Amino acid sequence: MSETVGPRKTVLITGCSSGVGRATAEAFLDDDWKVYATARNPADIETLGEREHCDVNTLDVTDREDAERVASRMMERDGRIDALVNNAGYGQHGPLEDVTDDMLHRQFDVNVYGPHRLARAVLPHMREARDGTIVNVSSVAGRVAAPGMGAYAGSKHAVEGMSDTLRTEVEPFGVDVVVVQPGPVETSFRDRVGDELEAGPRTEAYESVYEFQEDATLVGGESPFAIPPEAVAETILEAAVSPDPQSRYPVGRFAELSLNARFLPDGLRDAAFSILRKLP
Repeated sequence: MSETVGPRKTVLITGCSSGVGRATAEAFLDDDWKVYATARNPADIETLGEREHCDVNTLDVTDREDAERVASRMMERDGRIDALVNNAGYGQHGPLEDVTDDMLHRQFDVNVYGPHRLARAVLPHMREARDGTIVNVSSVAGRVAAPGMGAYAGSKHAVEGMSDTLRTEVEPFGVDVVVVQPGPVETSFRDRVGDELEAGPRTEAYESVYEFQEDATLVGGESPFAIPPEAVAETILEAAVSPDPQSRYPVGRFAELSLNARFLPDGLRDAAFSILRKLP
């Protein structure tokens, strides 16, 4: 039986099992939203379901039917989809020569095709309501690419470009599209990065690139520049509740400074990365 449609706004959030996704679900719940929290493994978000107004759902962003099913559930139960937060993602790191076709495809399937599937699922309802916000969680890597991050940076560059296009396409229908760009975050994100580095072939000639990526001192969760996932969640919520959100929200001082690097001549930026790779 469908619930009575009420004034409480609704949000669909992907990747809620931990880190930024879970913090985002908590932030929206604290702000009195109806939250549809999703993850590939429902056991990972079972405790979120104990909170009032939180509906937990299994959702694999690589599965179009999953995306459409959760969007349909929101409409059946609440009659509205006010916001979508595309947070699910992972980092396929490693020199591009060592990234296989399958590894690159999986990276884009989750980080690029996933947000596209979710956007397609919710946009018909947002357009009809002439209201809604899509928040795509990108990264500093979506604007500045570092050695050993070609696959991940490529996926985030794609998200940024698609977001820019989508923003202009849906603006006439009252729908906003926002990109959130965190720097290092205090999460377990780098744990999977390590797993992915070990998943493919390892060309000895790129050992300095591997060492640069395996040392998380600068950009990992233990970096002195890392910010708590709650800071990213607060920014996502800010974008969702704003009647006139910015197109981009860098999160953290590291992100703000790093994004300025895109204005440097390519030669200077390349030289800076070369120096970083040689540091002990």
